[in-house]
Amino acid sequence: MASIDDSVPKPPPGRHLRARDAIVVVVAVVVLLVLFKGASIRESGEEMQPGFERDVVLAVGRPAGWVADRLPFDEVGDRITGWLSSDDDLGTAGGFDRPIRGGRAGTVAPVTPDSFDPGTVGENPARRRELKTLLVTGDSLAMPLDVEVARRLAPDGVKVLRDPHLGTGVSKSGFVDWGKLSTQQVRSDSPDAVVVFIGANEGFDMPGPNGRDVRCCGRDWAAVYATRVRRMMNTYRQAGAARVYWLTLPFPRDRDRQEVARAVNAAIEVAAQPYRAQVRVLDMVPVFTPGGRYRAAMTVDGRQQIVREPDGIHLNGTGAEVAADIVLDAVDRDYRH
Repeated sequence: MASIDDSVPKPPPGRHLRARDAIVVVVAVVVLLVLFKGASIRESGEEMQPGFERDVVLAVGRPAGWVADRLPFDEVGDRITGWLSSDDDLGTAGGFDRPIRGGRAGTVAPVTPDSFDPGTVGENPARRRELKTLLVTGDSLAMPLDVEVARRLAPDGVKVLRDPHLGTGVSKSGFVDWGKLSTQQVRSDSPDAVVVFIGANEGFDMPGPNGRDVRCCGRDWAAVYATRVRRMMNTYRQAGAARVYWLTLPFPRDRDRQEVARAVNAAIEVAAQPYRAQVRVLDMVPVFTPGGRYRAAMTVDGRQQIVREPDGIHLNGTGAEVAADIVLDAVDRDYRH
């Protein structure tokens, strides 16, 4: 009788698992992964570089994600394993999992698609629409720009509404309240596009959020001014149906007025941010006053020509022609006529 080699270890006592049991365990783990983390598998595959490995992961992840999207196990798993995350140490305030609630102090309004010009995020620009009616408005700065724009668009049959209001301003509402005026203009004419050139009479005190008057021209004043301009922009864009072309101020000759113009231009840029899909800020500073330095003449059609009125504020006829070139180039990108 053969002797038993004592050097061979004896099998451990108790129940022994078979190969079939191992297969059952693997299948159970796969099922749990699909139920609890199917979406994560799909997202991981989508973030991989193109190639064979990505194709394999997505072949599993997409159906797994489809199943996970329709079952509540993903959220249940997050709650069960939430204690493993360091987020507990961060408290509950400020999390991205909580909806934004407007109308409360300290809350941040959500960014909407209107904040993006499609071209800046790689989308195709909106198809050009037919331009039938264009409104040119503002204070005295809008003259003679309105005449020049109307003259050029007349052969195309575009109706140009010229509506400048001399001596008015966004920061002075005693004579004309531009919040009300812009609303009335849209209600009366519903223009396809609006050109705004205003700012020759700015710098007046305005009531701030606390009701107290804010003096020009620091950040507090610019914030109040930007809020008023933003309201006008929102009115003129007509819920996204129209395009707005808002001109910044070429710097005036007077230094005190330059301080006002700087605050106005900064406010215009900030005001337009939520509506970049419809509002075009046309910067006149680098064209007429590069580097913020006033100049009465510049090169136009290959020779030096006067472009400012003697008051050192307004554009003359030649300057209006230059501004009209910029305005109509922008209009042509959005409309056909």
